[in-house]
Amino acid sequence: MVKLTRIYTRTGDRGDTGLGDGTRVAKHDLRVEAFGTVDEANATLGLAQLHAEGEFAEVLARVQNDLFDVGADLCTPEQEAPEYPPLRVTAGQVDYLEARIDAYNAELATLRSFILPGGRALAAHLHLARTVARRAERTVTALMTQQAVNPEVLRYLNRLSDLLFVLARRANGNGESDVLWVPGANR
Repeated sequence: MVKLTRIYTRTGDRGDTGLGDGTRVAKHDLRVEAFGTVDEANATLGLAQLHAEGEFAEVLARVQNDLFDVGADLCTPEQEAPEYPPLRVTAGQVDYLEARIDAYNAELATLRSFILPGGRALAAHLHLARTVARRAERTVTALMTQQAVNPEVLRYLNRLSDLLFVLARRANGNGESDVLWVPGANR
């Protein structure tokens, strides 16, 4: 368990930070950018949580906890036979997202247009979280071109953005309050 007695350490004052394995890297390192963007996605879900109730609140709370697992996974570079096995995202966490997507999407009408981010407050916050999750996914794919990354991290982020899209539609009265794109409407 983590025990924080001091919030500032001054160890990053020169523009570097520590990874989970103790390695020091620049704060602009792509790995730091990846787990930082996951943290940003988690913060946007915290805003969505302000408007969520019941099962939605439970799902978002679970996802927020899992996003800390994603961040911990990204924070610790892959290595053979580590002295202490790091926390890694698992296929089971991805399976949970897929099950939620399938269940929630089954209750929605088929889309006939793209959806503009908005509608009700919860839906708007979920759309924002979705876009940040997509950015995290893009950052992880860039990182994967340079370093080894647990492939379940990428799968998790990909499914997460899908789940957030479906949840936003559900939060919009099962799509009734979705704001539909009208191509060329303002020409």
